[in-house]
Amino acid sequence: MSATDLAAQRTAAGRVPLGANDVAEVVARACPEAGYRGQKVLLIIPDGTRTAPVGTMFKALHARLGSVARQMDILIALGTHQPMSEEAICQRLEITPEERRGIYGRVQFHNHAWNDPRALQSIGVLRAGEIRELSGGLFEMEVPVEVNRLVFEYDRLIIVGPVYPHEVVGFSGGNKYLFPGVAGQGILDFFHWLGAVVTNAKIIGRKQTPVRRVIDRAGAMVDVPKLCFAMAMDGHDLAGLFAGTPEAAWEAASDLSDRLNIVYMDRPFHTILSCAPPMYDELWTGGKCMYKLEPVLADGGELIIYAPHISEICVTHGRVIEEVGYHCRDFFLKQWDRYKGYPWGVLAHSTHVYGQGTFENGIEKARARVTLATAIPPDTCRRINLGYRDPKTIRPSDFAQREAEGVLLVPRAGEMLYRLKNPPAWAA
Repeated sequence: MSATDLAAQRTAAGRVPLGANDVAEVVARACPEAGYRGQKVLLIIPDGTRTAPVGTMFKALHARLGSVARQMDILIALGTHQPMSEEAICQRLEITPEERRGIYGRVQFHNHAWNDPRALQSIGVLRAGEIRELSGGLFEMEVPVEVNRLVFEYDRLIIVGPVYPHEVVGFSGGNKYLFPGVAGQGILDFFHWLGAVVTNAKIIGRKQTPVRRVIDRAGAMVDVPKLCFAMAMDGHDLAGLFAGTPEAAWEAASDLSDRLNIVYMDRPFHTILSCAPPMYDELWTGGKCMYKLEPVLADGGELIIYAPHISEICVTHGRVIEEVGYHCRDFFLKQWDRYKGYPWGVLAHSTHVYGQGTFENGIEKARARVTLATAIPPDTCRRINLGYRDPKTIRPSDFAQREAEGVLLVPRAGEMLYRLKNPPAWAA
């Protein structure tokens, strides 16, 4: 029985969470000690913006391989997110300071540095003809492929991370922890903008997308042996654990995520209060509160991102976002000569938060409104082309149990995708 079969059978009968013993069993089957003896192993994990028992996985892998591998280290797949402190990484791994100094003292922690040329290694180029084929004819250009050079300093890579509906690629996970997780800016900017051109609504929660094809092609260029543990989550519970190649493990986990992480609604809502959890500490990640709910936001409606704790647009990209603002896709496409020099990943984020809209005769019209109820000041909200509400004037309980009125409260937004049973053409 393969590790994937074990996890699939464990969850086939219903929503039965997997515990530490189940994780250890899957790890033991997927990681024969003989294959890792004397090897240098790099464990690639997500940062703190994904709900998953990364600590349980790390402890199981370390218990299995820590004494036989020559070295076992951690690389945080940040993409362009902020670096994590030593303390934050320990929290992510669910280990105490004493454990960090003791049993896990030999494990080195590394943050990915997407914008540091010294941290990156070129592994080739995706040619224009290949990009044309992978993108379904939307683009025809060369795309440089760079990845963190650390991956080539190890004998084996182990990728650990959850799989959720995702606005850029369809479902996260698998090779996405390499691209953009530990990738350079060229390919990162390209496929984020590719996803934005297709639009969030037509990408999110779909397995086969042009962006997934690009990511898997780039993943194949990383010629280091790779093992992936792909997790499917049911809230905070581990519902499925699938081991195999990044492609195969992702394939199985995304099928389960499709069943667990998508909520189908009968009708759209004219008002949505989308509450950001603390793990989203800036609008760059808090934007997921829009991404996952846009498909059920009615034409002319309002989605409020309620996050009193968010005071930053984005530490990394904030200056560019304040200069560009938030706009619909066609605002950029119809003024491409003006905007093509900006980072394409930032433009993609802009369109995902703003949502669907039109740009005709120099006038932009949003399909629906996005309002920030955060600690970002009102003048900044206006400058970046989003609405503002004072979070102190909002009581989430006032929005509860009003679905029949067209009002939806989502207490912990950002990971569950909401979709209409009968979607309009723009979201189908």
